[in-house]
Amino acid sequence: MTYKLFIDDLRDPVTNDWKVARSSAEAKDIVVEFGIPNEIAFDHDLGGEDTSIVFIHWLINEMLDEELSLPEGFKFSVHSMNPIGASAIKSIMDNVVKEFS
Repeated sequence: MTYKLFIDDLRDPVTNDWKVARSSAEAKDIVVEFGIPNEIAFDHDLGGEDTSIVFIHWLINEMLDEELSLPEGFKFSVHSMNPIGASAIKSIMDNVVKEFS
């Protein structure tokens, strides 16, 4: 199944062809059920202490354990208003794409 995942606790995607996760736990549940999406749009801050970094670290561990793999043509974007968090997501995900594609 190909799909797109939008991770954000407050905002909605501009089109309705995204699965929406409001927390890192919801993002994990969606990926467990449907596999890694073709595209992920990240917000950093997901309410309280939760961030998309929690989800990304889980995703990396799943790929290291060979439970999941990136689909061909995988892409991501970061729409966080937190510049430090956005930079961290971009840096980590650039490395993920480089190492696991």
